[in-house]
Amino acid sequence: MSIFAPVGVPELQPAGTEPPPPRPGPAARAVRHLGRGGAQVVVVAIGLWWLMPILGLAVTSMRSPADNSATGWWTVLSKPAQLTLRNYEGLLADGRLTHALWNTVLISVPSTVLVVAIGAAAAYPLAWLEFRGRYALTLLLVGLIAVPVQVAIIPVARMFRLLGVYGSIPAVVAFHVAFGLPFAIFLLRSFFVAIPPDLIESARMDGGSEFAIFRRVVLPLGAPALASLAVFQFVWVWNDLIVALVFADSDSAPITSAIQEQMRSFPSNIDVIAPGAFVSMAVPLLAFLLFQRFFKQSVLAGSVR
Repeated sequence: MSIFAPVGVPELQPAGTEPPPPRPGPAARAVRHLGRGGAQVVVVAIGLWWLMPILGLAVTSMRSPADNSATGWWTVLSKPAQLTLRNYEGLLADGRLTHALWNTVLISVPSTVLVVAIGAAAAYPLAWLEFRGRYALTLLLVGLIAVPVQVAIIPVARMFRLLGVYGSIPAVVAFHVAFGLPFAIFLLRSFFVAIPPDLIESARMDGGSEFAIFRRVVLPLGAPALASLAVFQFVWVWNDLIVALVFADSDSAPITSAIQEQMRSFPSNIDVIAPGAFVSMAVPLLAFLLFQRFFKQSVLAGSVR
């Protein structure tokens, strides 16, 4: 009789391989599918809750003032015949609101283009050029981001009045550009710094000037950040009210100021306020939906190297 007990020898696996994970049982698969479905239900519920005010405003803008005064907007689900486009016809026939809408375009587009262009041109040297005071200037920009708009309204208004531009569209554009540049430069510099240094150095070794590197290398790679900044700036300027109330007169007032003026007689002007507010909201929402893919690119830009 042998005194040695038999010892089980484990099965050898080839080098670099691992045994497959155990297959989940039916209970585990059911819990996983239920959890995924529950998360989808929660996301859909949050989305519907967020869209509810937009849907209510859209329906209100297509109902007559009598229907809006008599019943809530949700009654259109049982009476779809209440919907009409007469309010939008009246909006287009109202010269004050159409002029205000055009003023909003004249304010938002130049403010966005100037902030993106100047911000990109200023962010490149802060990211890739060596000069004295570069880091101190970056810290100064970070500090300027924290300055609220309300602090500078009165001093800037006095300065614009001395310059003779107070109450005009260029004054509103200049204020938006001045307060949009610190954040724009800081955002674009943070994105430009993440560009691989080998690309910049190879372009310099090939004899490319700094402007050529900025135009042919940095700007194409920074397109997601530039588009994201443009959407942020456009939405902020388009929806602005406080700057418009201070720096714009009746001839240069944007749509937000015109709607605020109509709010003084809210019950009798609901047929003007509702479609005007929906158009004012739909434009930045459409801009966000058109450029949302750039947000994903800018968020994931530094995740994979």
